[in-house]
Amino acid sequence: MSAAEPSGDGDHQLLVLIDPVARRTDGESVRIAKDVLSAGSHAKICLPDTPEEFNRALSRRGSRRPVIVGDDRALLRAVAHLHRERELSGGALSLIPVGAAPTLELAHALGVPRGAVAAARSALDGTVRRLDLLVDDSDGVVLGTLRIPALPPSAGAPHTGVTAVWDTCRSLVASLVRPAPATAHTPPRTHRLRVEADGVLLNDLDRPVEGITVTTQGDGGLVDVVIHTGPGLTESREAKAVTVSGADFRYRADIHVTGPVRTRTWTVRAGAWSLILPAVGG
Repeated sequence: MSAAEPSGDGDHQLLVLIDPVARRTDGESVRIAKDVLSAGSHAKICLPDTPEEFNRALSRRGSRRPVIVGDDRALLRAVAHLHRERELSGGALSLIPVGAAPTLELAHALGVPRGAVAAARSALDGTVRRLDLLVDDSDGVVLGTLRIPALPPSAGAPHTGVTAVWDTCRSLVASLVRPAPATAHTPPRTHRLRVEADGVLLNDLDRPVEGITVTTQGDGGLVDVVIHTGPGLTESREAKAVTVSGADFRYRADIHVTGPVRTRTWTVRAGAWSLILPAVGG
């Protein structure tokens, strides 16, 4: 990891963490972000080469405010690390989104500006917005959306060994990342799951569901729980805590796929983290 400290003219004390994927993907946007931030602050520029170096630099930030230059994965790494260190409430984060469009969906949903210049200016002059965090019972975090889809049914003769593992992985990735719509020739994918919201039973194992979506509302301390009961059919409820249990299932928390697990509980922590975003009307 290398670091340099340009002499900015502003009063901001920043730690600018540039993700290695961002450097490889779009070096020009990274350069622009560095120039804008360095011109408006006392910025320490860090170029970690591994996730471990990234986390280590974040832990040693001192009084400097972290600015992440990278994609959704880099932002999630920073939030997860600060959460594990119990330092997430100690200050606000900023993100300069650099990466391919599919890797920045979470950033844009949170309100981060799309361009490097606009995002860098927001990091310097924006306002702090406190946001809710969804935390599970294994200390994992969700910033935006949690999805629990059912695995697609096996087609044709059963496979075994390496072929079965590969087919399962390929089907799982397809269903988690880009679920295909059901057609007349594709039966709906279902899964038997028990779903409880704030202790109230919403679905039991005797009613198969196509999937479950849990989405943070940004702030307010509640999430939207949506149970997909059939093609175009849903049931929804607001809650502070959600428990899902049943046969082994995998879930997608923002961009990370986790599992299989038999049961998991997610709880909202209101205003648990802060992100600097453009001022309203600015």
